[in-house]
Amino acid sequence: MKTFFITFTVVLVLFSCSSSKRTQKKISGPIFGTSYNIQYYTSSNQDFSKSVDSLFFIINKSMSNYQNNSIISKINRNELVTVDSHFEEVFNSSKKIYRQTNATFNPAIGALVNYWNFGAKKNEDALDSLKIDSLMRFVDFSKISLLDGILLKKDQTYIDFNAVAKGYAVDVISRFLESKSVTNYLVEIGGEIRVSGRNINKDKLWKVGIQEPNFNGETNFDKVLSLKNESMATSGTYRKFKIDANGNRYAHIINTKTGYPTKTSVLSVSVIAPNCMLADAYATAFQAMGIDAVKLFLENHPELKVYFIFENTNKKIESLNLNNFPVN
Repeated sequence: MKTFFITFTVVLVLFSCSSSKRTQKKISGPIFGTSYNIQYYTSSNQDFSKSVDSLFFIINKSMSNYQNNSIISKINRNELVTVDSHFEEVFNSSKKIYRQTNATFNPAIGALVNYWNFGAKKNEDALDSLKIDSLMRFVDFSKISLLDGILLKKDQTYIDFNAVAKGYAVDVISRFLESKSVTNYLVEIGGEIRVSGRNINKDKLWKVGIQEPNFNGETNFDKVLSLKNESMATSGTYRKFKIDANGNRYAHIINTKTGYPTKTSVLSVSVIAPNCMLADAYATAFQAMGIDAVKLFLENHPELKVYFIFENTNKKIESLNLNNFPVN
C-alpha cells in the first residue's frame, strides 16, 4: 500500500507487559509512512486487525497525496470527483480551525509545501522568490468550498491534509472500537494518540511519553504523563528542518503569510484535546504561531492543554505547560 505521510514520531506509547486474565489485543504495523500501535481489551476475544486495515485503506483512498488515484489527488489534478464522508468531515473541521487560527492552519498551502520539498511532490528547480510569490496567490482556503460533494477551488490550488489526517485516522479507529463496545483502548499512529478507559493490566490510566528533542536521532523522554479519555498530538521541528547560510533553522511548517518555512525556536508542541484531529491540527498551528500568540489563543480555548519545548535566547532547552497541561 502506498502511503502519504513523511513524518516522524515524537510521542512513544508506553505499553504494559503485564499479564491479565482479561483478553488483551494488540495490533501494530506500518501505515502512512510511520507506524501504528493499537491496544484494547475485549471480553469476546475479538480480533479487529482486518477491520483496521480496511479503515486505513479507505482513509488513504480519500486523503493520500501519495496515492495517484485518491480523491484528494484527483481534486489536485482538477478532475471532477465527489468526495466521501471522511474527506468532508476533515474539510469542514479544517475550515473551522483555519478561521480560529487566522489562517495559520491552512490545508491550501500544499503547493508551497511541495515547492520547499516537504510534501508529496518533489521540486528540482532552484528556489525563487518570484515563484513563491506566485504560489501565494492560490493558498486562500477561505475561497475553497464544498457544494453537493464537489470541491470548488482554483486550478492551481493544491490541498494537503497531512497536518490533520493522521489525527483523524486515530479518531476513526477509536470510534470503530467504541462501536464494538470496547471501552478500554489506546490508539496511536506516528505519535498521535487517543485513549479511553484504563490499562487494565496495570489498573491505571494509560501512560504516554513525550520525546525529548534530539537532533542526533536518539530517543529519550522529556516527560511521561497519564491520559484519561482524551487525545494528544505532538508537532516537532527537530527532525525535519532546513538551515540557511547563517545557521538559522527553519521548520517544515510553512508560514501561511509569507510562503517561507517558519523560523522558530520551538522544538516541539504537544496538545491535549477532546479528539485527535483537533490535537493534530492545533499542534501544527501552534508550532507556527509561537508561544506568545498561543498564550492569547488559549484564553478562549480552555479545552486545549499545551506543552512547549523550546530553545531560549541562550540556546538552552526549556519547557512550558499551558492550560494545566499535566506535569507528572
